[in-house]
Amino acid sequence: MSQGGWYHGRMLFNQCSDLVGLLQTFAPVFSTRVWPYAQALLLGAILAPGKRTVSAILRVLGLSGLVHFQNYHRVLNRAQWSTLGAAQRLFQALVQAFAPRGPLVFGLDETIERRWGRRIAARGIYRDAARSSKAVTNKTSGLRWLSVQLLVRVPWAHKIWGLPFLTALAPSARYYQTRGRQPQNLTDRAKQVILQVQRWAPKRVLIFVADSAYAVLELLAWCQRLHVTLIVPLRLDAALFAPAPKPRRGQPGRPRLKGRRLPTLAARLKSRQTRWQRLRVNWYGRGPTTVEVATGTAIWYHSGKVPVPIRWVLVRDPLGQFETRALLSTDLSQSAQTIVELFTLRWQVEVTFEETRAHLGIETQRQWNPKAIQRATPVLLGLFSVVTLMAHRLQQQTPGGLRPRACAWYAKGRPSFSDALAGVRAHLWQQGFWLSGQPTDSQKLRRDLLQHFADLLCYAQ
Repeated sequence: MSQGGWYHGRMLFNQCSDLVGLLQTFAPVFSTRVWPYAQALLLGAILAPGKRTVSAILRVLGLSGLVHFQNYHRVLNRAQWSTLGAAQRLFQALVQAFAPRGPLVFGLDETIERRWGRRIAARGIYRDAARSSKAVTNKTSGLRWLSVQLLVRVPWAHKIWGLPFLTALAPSARYYQTRGRQPQNLTDRAKQVILQVQRWAPKRVLIFVADSAYAVLELLAWCQRLHVTLIVPLRLDAALFAPAPKPRRGQPGRPRLKGRRLPTLAARLKSRQTRWQRLRVNWYGRGPTTVEVATGTAIWYHSGKVPVPIRWVLVRDPLGQFETRALLSTDLSQSAQTIVELFTLRWQVEVTFEETRAHLGIETQRQWNPKAIQRATPVLLGLFSVVTLMAHRLQQQTPGGLRPRACAWYAKGRPSFSDALAGVRAHLWQQGFWLSGQPTDSQKLRRDLLQHFADLLCYAQ
């Protein structure tokens, strides 16, 4: 073996390669004995097409004949390492590469991993957002994951991407009941992940955007105490009030929590006295779009709950092409345009979920061990960000950078994640071949590598 190479079974990778070396960021999370197996699984998960089972990863690495294959399974179901520690290192690498300064914007959303089986204790029955509509609600069996994604502009893609780095399992209520524990809802999980992110970036301005499931008074008040901004949809019939008047000197009783009742947003939408302002904003992938907005501040209050001061924004389309939306922000100083444009970035979270299913094999893993289940899906989601970091480094090193796959019938101007993944795979395979770097030298594939590729192509799905 040449000096500087990393060998595991039949495949040889150059450890000095920047892309393979980037994985060394996660080496301190593992013990010296476990790390070579974990590194092999990470590289194999990038290179493997189709399913991301451990068996598929071993095959793509040329380790299908390995006798002690159980050592790779033990990385997930037995070895001692922390997914939280790996998430922190991934978060720091993403911030350094894409957002070294300025506010950090995060997408907060849950996704359902469709899984069946009695041995999956955390499994529940949830609404399947991909298969449901306003007319029909479909439900599915699976695992619910709460994902935090860094929403940043990827320079070579010329657009905002959602980069996952922290994913937490949100089990069903039945899971807690069978263990005699108090159930944790999505709001409780959201508090945990938001607090964790703030501990990792205590000096940065943090902004979270989420859907209506997180428009909960307790969570909004908690974010304000934490000095974290949360932007979520607001119901049109929410009870809004003016700020509480200052108590008079010597006035008996407890101070008031709210002032007079204000008109609901539904009433403001119909009122002719509502002042609308036209703005040019980026709206859900449609590019710059002219919308009309009305905004103001109020106290959102419900009996028995904590009153929360908010800035509300009504957004409507003068052409009537999309439904009127109401948004709120816990930061009262934000402008209406900022709130709208930040909220529309949330769509990139859904795009990332779809990309991971299409290209990284989410929902194809088949672990039954509880520890392996809690590790496999967060790792695959985090792999989306790892591949993006690799492509970013490859973009900086390659003249001309990453280029989208071109064809005569489809003009593609910007690289997508599939192009980034293809570029990273091509670089890793070239490093694995250890071919001569001289352009005048004749380069031939070894017979075993040629047979290995033929086997992969014959069974590709």
